[in-house]
Amino acid sequence: MSFVHLHNHTEYSLLDGANSIKKLIARAVDYKMPALAITDHGNMFGVLEFYKEAKKAGIKPIIGMEAYMAPGSRKEKKGGGKGGTKAAYHLVLLAKNNTGYRNLMKLSSLAYLEGFYYKPRIDKEILRQHKEGLIVLSACMSGELFTQLNYGDKKEAIATVEEYLELFGDDYYLEIQNHNIPEEAGYENVYKLAKEMGVPVVATNDVHYLEKGHHDSHEVLMCISSGKSLSDPKRMRYNTTELYLKTVDEMYKAFPGKPEVLERTLEIAEKIDVDIELGKNKLPRYPLPPEFQSMTLDDYLEKLAFEGAKKRYHEWSPEIEERLRYELSVIRKTGFAGYFLIVQDFINYARSKGIPVGPGRGSAAGSLVAYALGITNIDPLRYDLLFERFLNPERVTMPDIDIDFCYERREEVIDYVRERYGERNVAQIITFGTMASKGVIKDVARVLEIDYAEADRISKLIPVHQGKPMKVEEAFQTIPELKKIAESNQEKYQQLIRHARVLEGLARHASVHAAGIIIAPDDITNFVPLYQTEDQNKEKVVTTQFTMGGCEEIGLLKMDFLGLRTLTVINKCVEMVRRKGIELDIDTIPLDDPETFEIFCDGNTVGIFQFESKGMQEYLRKLKPNRIEDLIAMNALYRPGPMENIDTFIDRKFGRQKIEYLHPKLEPILKETYGIIVYQEQVMRIASELAGFSLGKADILRRAMGKKKKEEMARMKVEFVEGCLKNGIDKKIAEDIYELIFKFASYGFNKSHSAAYSVLAYQTAYLKRHFPAEFMAATLTSEIDDTKRIMILIEECKRMGLEVLPPDINHSGADFEVPEPGKISFALTAIKNVGRNAIKNILKVREEHGPFTSLFQFLQHVDLRLVNKKTLESLIQAGALDSLEGNRAQKFAAIEMALKFAQSYQARALNTTQVSLFDLMSGEGNGSEVHDELVQYPALPEVEEWSLQERLNREKELLGFYISGHPLDKFRREIELFSNLDWENPDTFKTNSIVRTGAMITTVKNHMDRKGRFMAFVTFEDKFNSFEGVVFASTYEKFGEHIKEGNLVFVSGKVDDASENSFKMICDEIIPISESRNRMADQVRVTVDISSVTEELIEELYRIIRSHPGTIPLYFDVRTGTNGNGFLLKSRRFRVLLTDELLQQVERLLGKDAVSIG
Repeated sequence: MSFVHLHNHTEYSLLDGANSIKKLIARAVDYKMPALAITDHGNMFGVLEFYKEAKKAGIKPIIGMEAYMAPGSRKEKKGGGKGGTKAAYHLVLLAKNNTGYRNLMKLSSLAYLEGFYYKPRIDKEILRQHKEGLIVLSACMSGELFTQLNYGDKKEAIATVEEYLELFGDDYYLEIQNHNIPEEAGYENVYKLAKEMGVPVVATNDVHYLEKGHHDSHEVLMCISSGKSLSDPKRMRYNTTELYLKTVDEMYKAFPGKPEVLERTLEIAEKIDVDIELGKNKLPRYPLPPEFQSMTLDDYLEKLAFEGAKKRYHEWSPEIEERLRYELSVIRKTGFAGYFLIVQDFINYARSKGIPVGPGRGSAAGSLVAYALGITNIDPLRYDLLFERFLNPERVTMPDIDIDFCYERREEVIDYVRERYGERNVAQIITFGTMASKGVIKDVARVLEIDYAEADRISKLIPVHQGKPMKVEEAFQTIPELKKIAESNQEKYQQLIRHARVLEGLARHASVHAAGIIIAPDDITNFVPLYQTEDQNKEKVVTTQFTMGGCEEIGLLKMDFLGLRTLTVINKCVEMVRRKGIELDIDTIPLDDPETFEIFCDGNTVGIFQFESKGMQEYLRKLKPNRIEDLIAMNALYRPGPMENIDTFIDRKFGRQKIEYLHPKLEPILKETYGIIVYQEQVMRIASELAGFSLGKADILRRAMGKKKKEEMARMKVEFVEGCLKNGIDKKIAEDIYELIFKFASYGFNKSHSAAYSVLAYQTAYLKRHFPAEFMAATLTSEIDDTKRIMILIEECKRMGLEVLPPDINHSGADFEVPEPGKISFALTAIKNVGRNAIKNILKVREEHGPFTSLFQFLQHVDLRLVNKKTLESLIQAGALDSLEGNRAQKFAAIEMALKFAQSYQARALNTTQVSLFDLMSGEGNGSEVHDELVQYPALPEVEEWSLQERLNREKELLGFYISGHPLDKFRREIELFSNLDWENPDTFKTNSIVRTGAMITTVKNHMDRKGRFMAFVTFEDKFNSFEGVVFASTYEKFGEHIKEGNLVFVSGKVDDASENSFKMICDEIIPISESRNRMADQVRVTVDISSVTEELIEELYRIIRSHPGTIPLYFDVRTGTNGNGFLLKSRRFRVLLTDELLQQVERLLGKDAVSIG
């Protein structure tokens, strides 16, 4: 007695199937079932994962799909069938053989590309075309046959059966189910009809979850899908607890007296023989130019590589030739010549069209062939980069060249690839969002109607490690607050945890991979099914149904086409510089420019690619980088794990710590990084130079160490030590060296990637130093949709001494521009509710009819469909029309009148046959033209101007910040000195941390506590963001007089609740910001370096201190040597007043970091 489940929904029946593939297959193995099917709704998303997992488990995978069958043509977007409202019937399709598998992929693809109407639908036309190799089951109660019999239309049902018998013969089965649902009595009619017509019947269970006890978790899942709550009487429900993977016994009990319908599942399983080819590369064919048709791809690649290398290297050497020939020999041996030719082809296209391309990314920068072909722009010989890190001849896998393009023009390159290699051969890649622990807690809580704030609080208690949240099970067992919730015995929490455990990790939705592109040798649906979705701009995008990993396993060529904002910034900046008459080739700038390195040394890296974070800035000030190698190392070190070596790296650079090597042979490998292993390439070099490993074998060791493969590592340790012994290295030292590289290998960074991105960072710093206004304008334009980021960049402009001019309809452009040295004009498209098309039209009209002088004259010639009431409201409130007659309030009040005037003017101007007042004013009688200067404009209404606060508030609403100046601007120094809040670093406002910062009070809600004392809920706002504060009665009694809307204060307190973007705090202290310096400063500390002190300097310092007497204690941090050591002296004679003048004078004398406040 045996049975095979043929109707199973996995998690890829998105938000309907609650089965993880791994657990489903493991359960089938437990039940000793010989085979198992996957039949997700309308898709094949999970097929490859299912196939591999089943093969691994020793169970036969049956590949299928529960298709949606349109009642008429798939192309008709309407309901049909019985009742006329059916969008689609269900039909189970199983692949009998490889032909059937290919046809299943075709059908699933066409369902999305041609038949989508609520669901991805096929129809009988394409089923007929792609019928070969398929087994068909008539499906569940939503099947066409069941529906016809249910409506009593037996004649039509017979016709349907006959139609499918004609198509599929012995491979057509009628399907019956029993889930104890009353409506399923209709299956008896299906069974009877089968007997009458001699058609075989097969029993299935419509499996949606793993265990019977999961039925209510499945109900929760459907509520997540529909947005309903569990208590909603109108929510969709199955009204059964039987949709689980039943045992053989349970299935036989469900169909008493019909053993043949169960045994027939084995007949079907035995018919099936599908073998999906994995691991064999399926590269697209690179079309050789006509004049080189006689060449092989390898010969043509060699020709291009040598030509390119000789252009790159003006001084040819045997070393260059040897490296190039070696790489080409490996490429020839591995069969990847076509791959390199394809990549250089689309990169050459991009460059020919002026599309910025990155210097390199990932390990590809280690290839001399890639450098010679122009794929990368980083010299691997100059930076000692290794080819084997990219393409290992001893572990052949498809090379992986990821390319950065200007993010505005990335799509042009993808379009070229489609055109070059065939529209049907190219697709983007699908990716799936999953229900990770934090998200599933929120999803389930909503369905259970648990308060959002409570759900959010619980979700935030789940810790995150290296970007991955802890699993639900572990979190509720180990985190004290969560453990307490789990042990509370409150029913709502018990349900929350139970359902979250079941649903955690399931796929939630499908979307488009940010960068991945698949290029197939012919029609992609011969290898992988396709899916159609929408991107962020609501444009239709065709993707694979298999994930990136799956596509690669099939052997398809995967490319990552990444859109990199930095390339766009560099390109726009260089364009602006060229408009000034300065020719600049960013790829030939000197890489040893001292002024550029000053940007890094001073930590002034806002806007600098990869080096912008506050933590990085602090380390840069300590490191004082003066060569590109320092930047490459810092880029590699500044990440979790290696960060602990940064201080050692810096101390060794300045001689404060001795550099020691376990063996002299390590010195040439590690000298560049002061004896510290920073790069993966150094691990490989050590294994090669000391243990005699080939670089290919050294890369295998690096991978084994990085992935902690114990058996492989143990074997290779023996080989490593033996190799060292052969090279005359003592066994103990060899073992110590092995342990050293093991320690660093797990987080050593890819030098190729770090080098490429550090050069890119250097280029941005070069532009910032030598063309500051153009660089900042380009950077601002690149962030035009991120108001918080715009504000940070405007602050940086102010620090740099650049003036950002307010938006002005007569002078501003669509983007941020540099109208004159040291000034940046605000982009009109950065104003909310003002579309780019409206601005484009305004700028065109300005060129023809500008400058604008009044609201009425401005509107005369613009397209009023684009420049509408909403656009005008936004422009006026943002201050963009300030150069026109009248104040903002007047212009705002005149909008409707001005629009009517413009409509009337444009209507008359269009009707040239109409003689009117306009025509008479023109001085002509024929109405052929209208002169603006003779038009009489209405007067603006007499309206009082808005108050300063209202103007600022409206600006903020439209721009996201105060362009006219923030009230906190004059207290910038106080905030620099005493605030510890950094909005770009969530660690500074995480739960339970103490926050101290300057802010404006925007709203106050006073309350009485239970004891009748005043307390308040306050909204604070600084220049970048807002946050909430609770002021309890004890704090209110002390500081209540300062808690008023509009007040500028310094507030400190403990963070009670934090999100990614803001927080709520319990306020402990609120004082006027004007008093913050002398109330918050406990000491002023002045750093004096003895090595640079002169008598004149001491005299000048003495004069400055004496002229600023006050009450704050003064300390001198005296540095006595290059190692940074020294001692602290407290001044007995002087106390100071903390003024801007004191700070500026001391910093001018001793340096920017000479004063610190305690």
